[in-house]
Amino acid sequence: MPYTPHTPSDIEAMTAQIGITSEEELFASIPQELRAKSFEIPKGLSEFEVFEELKALALKNNTQNICFLGGGYYEHIIPSAVDALSMRSEFYTAYTPYQPEASQGTLQALYEYQSMICELTGMEATNASMYDGGTAMAEAALMAVRITKRKKILIDSGVNPIYIKIVKTYLAYHELEVELLHVSSDISKKEDILTKIDETYAGYIFQNPNFFGSIADYTDVIEALHVKGILAIASAYPISLGLLKTPKEMDADIVCADGQCLGNYLGFGGPSFGILATKEKYIRNLPGRIVGETLDRNGKRAFVLTLQAREQHIRRDKATSNICSNQNLMALRATIFFSLLGKEGFANLAEFNYEKANYLKNELSKVVGIYNLAPTFNEFVIELPISSDKFIKAMNEKGFFAGINLSNLYENFENRVLVSVTEKRTKAQMDSFVQATKEVLI
Repeated sequence: MPYTPHTPSDIEAMTAQIGITSEEELFASIPQELRAKSFEIPKGLSEFEVFEELKALALKNNTQNICFLGGGYYEHIIPSAVDALSMRSEFYTAYTPYQPEASQGTLQALYEYQSMICELTGMEATNASMYDGGTAMAEAALMAVRITKRKKILIDSGVNPIYIKIVKTYLAYHELEVELLHVSSDISKKEDILTKIDETYAGYIFQNPNFFGSIADYTDVIEALHVKGILAIASAYPISLGLLKTPKEMDADIVCADGQCLGNYLGFGGPSFGILATKEKYIRNLPGRIVGETLDRNGKRAFVLTLQAREQHIRRDKATSNICSNQNLMALRATIFFSLLGKEGFANLAEFNYEKANYLKNELSKVVGIYNLAPTFNEFVIELPISSDKFIKAMNEKGFFAGINLSNLYENFENRVLVSVTEKRTKAQMDSFVQATKEVLI
């Protein structure tokens, strides 16, 4: 073991300190059947040979299948300038801007990111990103609890089911209660929400468009929530905000979202970043890093981390969160993405997603059932005469990732598939998808 730094005397001292007599005792809890019997390490390769080997392995991940997958992660067009600028060494080596005098570039980029997120959502304050959409939602729930001093969260079952699990996991360790408002169709009935809410809830979490792709206006629901002192937490799909009513226009209190769709690749589920924005009056409860603008001693514009209520900066029991990092580089990519598209371009992008998805939905409605009763943005659910599993496998053989098998996420959804369309999909590809669906169902 030439790379083990510990000498026999070091090992003897360490085992004695923890009350065992040998290294074997240290691993006694691991069953024998789970232990490696030997390590078959191949002969060493040169740098060139290793590169070729890794390239061959990477090529196995490539596919020519046309992607109609969604459910929170989407295949959007990413301008080449996003890669070119974000991969400059000034950015991809930057991490924690604790020393503002040495981090003005990173801080300004994050300040611009915050400004753009506020403009996109209509909210007054945001942080410099979270880990992802799910953790941003969990932190939003904790914000609502701190603000209202109540211990219950109501979450709509139209929310991404993975996010629901994350929220439940986070709040379980705070001895807080999470209740699920069950959706009987593709979207919640407003009367069900209004009947359920009372003064014991800290917040109501909803997603718009929801996980099934359905759209609603929650303005009157939020008004009713505020009467009872309940905070409205909106989970948004950022691209949809180029077309739909913003959370601010519905008077939401906190907004959370996943930023993968903003200039970031699918990457087998990551990396991504989380968006968390709120009204100015709640900024003291906003976790994570917040970049502020100030003046230096010479009166020049400068940027700093401000309102640092993280556990690294103040007493842990007083901190807003124990999240001690963020996703700077991914947020930077979003900032470049926003800048390249501009306000009009972003609105056009949202419109492309909406129109293309509705074209495919209308064409598929001639072949299969459509589960959605409400209008949809760029996702919708199809109902099949065969199992979702059989359909997806057959479509895969025809060159399509046909969608998300909802039977893996919900009970009694054995014949339903969530289909997503982005601006990348052409009319020819969508027509081929419809034709392939016909052939599979014959």
